[in-house]
Amino acid sequence: MASRANPDVTISGAGIGGLTSALSLQKRGAGCLVLEKSPTIGEVGAGIQISPNAMQVLDALGVGDAVSAAGFEPEHAVIQDGISGKVISKTKLKQMCIQRYGAPYIHIHRADLHDILHKSALASGVEIRLGEEVTEVTQTNDAVTAHTQKGSYESDLLIAADGGRSTHQTKLNPDSGYVFRGQVAWRGTIPTKDLPKGLLPPDATVWIGPKHHFVSYYIRGGSLVNFVAVQERADWTNSDWRQEGDVQELRDAFKNWHPSIRQILEACTHTNLWALYDSDPLANWSEGRLALLGDAAHPMLPFMAQGAGMAIEDAFVLAKCLSRQDIPKALKTYQSQRETRTAMVQKMSRDNAKLFHRGDGLKDILQNAKLALGSRFPSLVQHQLDKVYGVDVTRS
Repeated sequence: MASRANPDVTISGAGIGGLTSALSLQKRGAGCLVLEKSPTIGEVGAGIQISPNAMQVLDALGVGDAVSAAGFEPEHAVIQDGISGKVISKTKLKQMCIQRYGAPYIHIHRADLHDILHKSALASGVEIRLGEEVTEVTQTNDAVTAHTQKGSYESDLLIAADGGRSTHQTKLNPDSGYVFRGQVAWRGTIPTKDLPKGLLPPDATVWIGPKHHFVSYYIRGGSLVNFVAVQERADWTNSDWRQEGDVQELRDAFKNWHPSIRQILEACTHTNLWALYDSDPLANWSEGRLALLGDAAHPMLPFMAQGAGMAIEDAFVLAKCLSRQDIPKALKTYQSQRETRTAMVQKMSRDNAKLFHRGDGLKDILQNAKLALGSRFPSLVQHQLDKVYGVDVTRS
């Protein structure tokens, strides 16, 4: 193992993907240094969904039980009309995920997941340095060096886990585009005690409607309600999800929606607003000893709730490839094993963006009919979910 002063792997970014990558590598005997540009470690408060495919990885890394204990397990996946409240489809989730995939579906506060990964990484020997942004990368045949404003760090491999606007992504794919998809999203959390008792069932619910949709679910054992409210609009293109939104503007956007949604928003005191971007699949995930991971490799819309899940899978697969091959071959194998799957999930997410926003007339009827098929023919839903939830990268 490399010394702590000269780690085997340097990771740019201490988000969920970066920390999972460090934990995966450290458990396989590599030494890891994580460089994070923020002066503090942590995540902006919001919910995140961890499906069975990602939970399989977290279980393998020894943090699955902690994630389950900190989260909430929804009973069903539900799609409702956002205006009338009519249930369009309802699919068993809790029971089905355990029986069919061998792992639970967990809603968790993003900060709680981040804290679990952070503490586990530190306990395994990962070194994390804050306030250091990787501004330049230089390489030789034998090493790669990450340069920050505070120093330079040479290692065998540099992993860029620095998000959808990764500067490393742009350098590897100069013709690629980070594309605004004409939708924005508010997100927020509300103490359950501040809402009428029983207002929301213990489900993962998507409320659909004209040019909008609304997602609601419980986190922190049911003590908080998390929401994501999406609206089609072109006048907001800021992709920084730490940007504060106008709560009254949010309420106005959903003022004609179902009373349950209006009650949630009336109880809301703070929200963040960000514009939604993704990209077409990228041609290059690596160059020499530099590799992209997570959103840096495959930015996607949040409408399959798989952004974190794909990053978690990436981390495990990359660590496994590196344990079996030299670095150049391992990086090629890593991309070949991941690119088809992540491109599929990117497309599914983009398709859901259209499906969740009702149209007019015949289009509306056809969309609702397609969604309602899930309740009448559960096997159709399971077939779609199998393609995502049924993959266990710890075994394949």
